[in-house]
Amino acid sequence: MILLVHWLLTTWGCLVFLGPYAWANFTILALGVWAVAQRDSIDAISMFLIGLAVTIFLDIVHISIFYPRKEIRDTERFGAGMAILSLLLKPFSCCLVYHMYRERGGELQLHAGFLGPSQDRSAYQTIDSPEAPSDPFSGPEGKSHSPQGY
Repeated sequence: MILLVHWLLTTWGCLVFLGPYAWANFTILALGVWAVAQRDSIDAISMFLIGLAVTIFLDIVHISIFYPRKEIRDTERFGAGMAILSLLLKPFSCCLVYHMYRERGGELQLHAGFLGPSQDRSAYQTIDSPEAPSDPFSGPEGKSHSPQGY
């Protein structure tokens, strides 16, 4: 439903705003189609979510720069209104897509690596085990089983 609404509003917004507005929004809608087609992919839904968030900024810039200022016809007013409505609905769509992202098993990773190493070591596992034999070719009784058969 999110894709259908934004596709329709973007199509109507293209009555006034062409070029970069259309490329950005239709590219993100293509990522949305990919996210719907691959329901188990976290990558697809995360790229769609990030793209939606980026197009919020891009739409603000594009609409503010290219909004028609002279005598505006009804068609241009309608197209601009639909582009603005799409922009206003995008934060709500981001919330819904983020919910889908969490359902697919994604989690928000906010690690500030520049602040220093993380103190959480709960997932750390050593490769060495304390019971490792000193002779890698010794069997369970400590007898040597060398590869040459000596």
